[in-house]
Amino acid sequence: MEPRNPDFREAVAAVFRSAPFVADLGIELGEIGVGHVESQLAVTSRHLQQDGFVHAAVQAAIADHTAGAAAYSMIEAGQMALTMNLAISLLRPAEGLSLHCVASVLRAGKRAIVAEAEVFALGASRKTLVAKATVTLAVLTKAGTHSTAIDS
Repeated sequence: MEPRNPDFREAVAAVFRSAPFVADLGIELGEIGVGHVESQLAVTSRHLQQDGFVHAAVQAAIADHTAGAAAYSMIEAGQMALTMNLAISLLRPAEGLSLHCVASVLRAGKRAIVAEAEVFALGASRKTLVAKATVTLAVLTKAGTHSTAIDS
């Protein structure tokens, strides 16, 4: 796969720098490659659900955002990738010290990108696959500043 933006690494890094929700969760960018991005999250008590496992929403967030970042490695400057479908399978309860997410682009079209993400829970001596997601993203042209009802 060839990148459509020679500055794709900076574009991917910007996806992580400019996402307040992702920063608030503590998700951090790891490796960046063409069609491939990795991220990690140090698990704290705020990431857990009532039974002490990492909340499904946290797993979905890291999978979605990392897959989206992988999509950003495949689009042109001036474009954005916006999730339009997210399907996640939670394979087993997630517990451990951190999460590691590996996302790869499966198909990069001009209007849509399909990526997959695997989420691993890392313990003291083990790495366990806990979730797998397929993410379809629309490729759109950036149109200046976005405004939402919350911002108004």
